[in-house]
Amino acid sequence: MMLTKINRSFRLLSAGAALSLLLTAAPSAYAATPRDTLVEGFAFDDILSMDPAEAYELSAAEITGNTYSLLVRLDINDTSKIKNDIAESWSVSDDHLTYTFKLKPGLKFASGNPITAEDVAWSFERVVKLDKSPAFILTQFGLNGDNVTEKAKATDPNTFVFTVDKPYAPSFVLNCLTATVAEVVDKKLVLQHVKPATPTADYKYDNDFGNSWLKTGFAGSGPFKLREWRANEAVVLERNDNYYGEKAKLNRVIYRFMKESSAQRLALENGDIDIARNLSPTDLEAIEKNPQLASTNAPKGTIYYMSLNQKNPNLAKPEVQQAFKYLVDYDAIGKTLIKGIGEIHQTFEPKGMLGSLDENPFKLDVAKAKELLAKAGLPDGFSVTMDVRSVEPDTGVATAIQQTLGQAGIKVELIPGDGKQKLTKYRARGHDIYYGNWGPDYWDPHSNADTFTTNDDNSDTSTNKTLVWRNTWTSPELEKQAKAALFEGDATKRGAMYQDIQKKFLEASPFVILYQQTEVAGYRKDVVDFKLGPSFDNNFVWPVSKR
Repeated sequence: MMLTKINRSFRLLSAGAALSLLLTAAPSAYAATPRDTLVEGFAFDDILSMDPAEAYELSAAEITGNTYSLLVRLDINDTSKIKNDIAESWSVSDDHLTYTFKLKPGLKFASGNPITAEDVAWSFERVVKLDKSPAFILTQFGLNGDNVTEKAKATDPNTFVFTVDKPYAPSFVLNCLTATVAEVVDKKLVLQHVKPATPTADYKYDNDFGNSWLKTGFAGSGPFKLREWRANEAVVLERNDNYYGEKAKLNRVIYRFMKESSAQRLALENGDIDIARNLSPTDLEAIEKNPQLASTNAPKGTIYYMSLNQKNPNLAKPEVQQAFKYLVDYDAIGKTLIKGIGEIHQTFEPKGMLGSLDENPFKLDVAKAKELLAKAGLPDGFSVTMDVRSVEPDTGVATAIQQTLGQAGIKVELIPGDGKQKLTKYRARGHDIYYGNWGPDYWDPHSNADTFTTNDDNSDTSTNKTLVWRNTWTSPELEKQAKAALFEGDATKRGAMYQDIQKKFLEASPFVILYQQTEVAGYRKDVVDFKLGPSFDNNFVWPVSKR
């Protein structure tokens, strides 16, 4: 009877009031979450912006993946396929240069404005002209501020034509259009919120294309709409009743910011949340033993790695880079810190991706590492810092690596911080060593091959923001091979090309790739149809309901 009253009272509250009550509820008092609301415990301290043209973090991608539409989407049931979203159909010219999309008729944004091909074209235009971190996914096709309106244009209200500069494999182009940067925004709504800008040598436009507003605003057409984002506190989604597809089964989804795995487990056990998203192996095991709870998992494309900034002269030595790869106790980490939530994987293409290389040649070998350090002229080691996000298992794995590096005389000072702090510093190339993760922007091997090999301009002022640029490293040979693979139409041959790149990458690169994530979540048994997708942007919540 008490739970019935609680649920009834929740339904009478606004989303904001319900959120406030959920956030202030005593964690020890059992109070079921609202029947029409899904509450997830989630560590989303990496979010910097909710603008699809700018958002480039794993957590932000999950939110926009549930709130914005695309021309086409990855088929999560068969990742070798692309399926339509707002595009009813598409065709590719014989020369592989022109892609024509016909939109489904009668679609609306959450605002009620109609979705037209002009909205698609303008979404591409603002991405290219704003030129934020994820823009390269589109600009790599020859788009720039001067030609984008001709290369990505509406030819009638329901037809969008995209022209690329080279005859890429069509599967590559279409996979890129599934990335969150290609999400379609409501042009009419965003134009109501643009701010003037003063043109400069680096930015020649007189307005911000609504970027300031969209950092926390919303102009999408997905199953949910973003109601609110409070940094390091909560994200609130509400059902979009104008959505053209299958309507969300719940009225709202609330992501509660919770960093600690143990806090998420306790909240789940108490009924304060419905789903726990960032669980340690120990807490996952406890949840699996609880008859009121259940767990789910999915292999993820996300890989965890340690990278060495070449601005540090010690880390720029090839022998030092290889020594680091022999100073990780992969076996111990695999059996303890990532048990059930990841598996050791030492190459940049994740398992399940075309061209993945299932080879793990490195193991803890302190003697070999010392030999390499001696060859580098550093027989006694050196001191260095490592930036790491203050969440588990990141800090646990970083601490374990700190200890094994110390066995060879490398003294590491760990610098913990939240995701925003670490990413901002990393993107400014201000680190020595960075420990973090990376997920493919789109389900094609070029996504990771590009970011781990391409660095056309290694200057600090470069617009290139790949991971190799962030670590001040170049490899012209690998970059050339990666670009060549884009034009190989035979999938088997193309996969072999990426495997060859990875073998060379293992032999010489400033990256120590550690493991591939198995994403896990615990949930209460009244939650129905909650599933984790293969990538960070397709953990879809609109099919979820509650008994």
